[in-house]
Amino acid sequence: MLVFTRRRDEAIVIGDGVEVRVLRVGRDGVRLGVTAPSHVAVHRHEVYEQIREENRSAAAAPLPAKLLLPRAANDL
Repeated sequence: MLVFTRRRDEAIVIGDGVEVRVLRVGRDGVRLGVTAPSHVAVHRHEVYEQIREENRSAAAAPLPAKLLLPRAANDL
């Protein structure tokens, strides 16, 4: 893990065009601002994990019968 020390209004840059800036530092947390190109998804870690779990569940779920029937007809 790479660790940075930044003060308010200082930033780091990740790759081409992703900037993470310290907006405010308080007793209970740090407020960060993220600037990224529109094609780059930016999520809080807990939201990202929820999305991954939902994608895993959807991929593992069997296809509904109405989607399988047209496929079976094409296989004949």
